[in-house]
This record gives sequence, C-alpha cells and structure tokens, in this order.
Amino acid sequence: MSLDTMVAAAERTLGLTGRPNYITTDYASRDGAEFAAAPWCDEGVTYWARASGEYDAVCFGTDYAYTVAHAARFDQAGQWHPGTDGITRGDVVFFDWAGGDEIAGIDHVGLVTGTSGGYVYTVEANTADSVARRVRTAGVIVGYGRPAYTDASPAPAAPAAPAAPAWPGRVLVNTSPMIHGDDVRTWQQQMRNRGWNLSVDGWYGPASAAVARAFQTEKGLTPDAEVGPITWAAAWTSPIT
Repeated sequence: MSLDTMVAAAERTLGLTGRPNYITTDYASRDGAEFAAAPWCDEGVTYWARASGEYDAVCFGTDYAYTVAHAARFDQAGQWHPGTDGITRGDVVFFDWAGGDEIAGIDHVGLVTGTSGGYVYTVEANTADSVARRVRTAGVIVGYGRPAYTDASPAPAAPAAPAAPAWPGRVLVNTSPMIHGDDVRTWQQQMRNRGWNLSVDGWYGPASAAVARAFQTEKGLTPDAEVGPITWAAAWTSPIT
C-alpha cells in the first residue's frame, strides 16, 4: 500500500460516467441514498482511498463528499499546503473555479498523478460527470493535502517529462481564413512525432482540428479542437499511448 496504489485505484476508474454509478452507490450504501446522485468528486477520492487501503491516510477514517470539510481536515492535521509549491504525485488537490485561495471557497477535488512545469496532471471524479484525466494550472488551485501514506519512502524518481516549447501566444483554431504560421508547423510536427497522421504544412485547417480533438479526448482534456496553452503543452509532456 502506498501513494502508487492510490493512484492506481483512481486510474482503474477512468472512463466511468453518469450517476448513480459504482462509486456513488458504494458511498450511498454507508452514508445515505441521497449520495447516489450527488456531486461525487470527493466521493471518488473516498472510493480510491478505500480501494487502495489508504483510507486512514487520505480520509482520516471518514467518508468525504464535501470538499471544504476534507481540505479543512488536512489543514487541522498539519498536512495542508496552500497553492502549488511542492505539489507532487499522490497529493489530493483542491480547486476553486473562481480563482480564490480560501478553503471555504473550494468547489472540487482530484488526485495528482504528476507535474510538469506549471502544469498539474490529475485524475478527477465528477468532471463532466465522469472520471477523467485533467491538466490544471495554479490559477484554479487553492492548495493540496499530502496524505501520510503507508509507505512514505520516496519512489525512484520518474524520468523528467520533456519540456514543451513556450506556447506561441495564440490559440490555434479552425477558422476562415485559416491560421498559418510556424507555430502551427511546430505543433503539427510534434503530433506527427507522436504518431498522428497529419501533414506538416503550417495551415490549421479541418485535418489539424480533427487531430487536436482526438488527442484532447484521449488525454481527458476539453475536446474543443483548439490548441491553447494546455493542449500545446500536453503535446510534448503527456505520455504517448
């Protein structure tokens, strides 16, 4: 049992959609039928903690559906870290979509699976009513709790993710007239390097947009077919699957 078993438990639930589902019904079986159809991001964290044998470390032996209470419990235990400095794999990360920095304003929670530069990679429940991978930035992160996992010895460091070139500053969108430039060419070449069938012609048209949407779907990003800073970075830093 360790932070890796916690992450593995979360990753096993990827693709779960809708409610009630086995996460919410498991929670409801202990805490009341109303939780079967309730917002379930922290029910997901509770489920992963129980499934991995890390219930005491992650949830302090208590089921959580209310994210504010869960973050407050980390704070009470001296295991709360505001912001993102030092955030790492296995941390329980809390969000405020309004960009606040107070525990009382927390809206959502997820589990950190990795970091790269300014990006935090997560598995989250109840994101678009599903369990999915997400890429987040500091602007929506209130802070994180660091569980006292059963095996607290550090795992061997994973190879560093390749750094993405700086985002060029404009969102690549399929529009008329088509966007053209070296930034498009750079992104297209990287997508070809990842194995996608795409011409490297510097024009962001329907073919590029279709690849962007498919890539976003594969990586659990918002499938809007646009290459903004998160999709741009993921083209270099996300695992090739």
